[in-house]
Amino acid sequence: MVKQSLTRAFNNAFVGIVYCVIHERNMKIHIVFAILAECLAWQLQLDRDEMLILLLTISSVLITEMMNTVVEAVVDIVSPEIHPLAKVAKDVAAGAVLIATLNSLLVGYLLFGDKLWR
Repeated sequence: MVKQSLTRAFNNAFVGIVYCVIHERNMKIHIVFAILAECLAWQLQLDRDEMLILLLTISSVLITEMMNTVVEAVVDIVSPEIHPLAKVAKDVAAGAVLIATLNSLLVGYLLFGDKLWR
């Protein structure tokens, strides 16, 4: 197999991100909340460590949402008919997104709570 150029690899990665943003409703929701969280972090002047935690948390949600999209696409290709294991794969991937999202809410509470309600 011929390796693709680095430029082509980055372009393909960018296309994948754009695909998720355009086609996945939940990705749009996550991005809106990520932007709101970043604006709030800027307004509340989070320190460097707090900002790092926030960025890692946001990244984990976006990455798990993208991996969920991957699982759904692969399962649909491999098993176009309804199959119990296909459902398990999709449900587990969605569960990973839910855990990342619930974690992000907890991190948001811990980072913003005291600053908002003092």
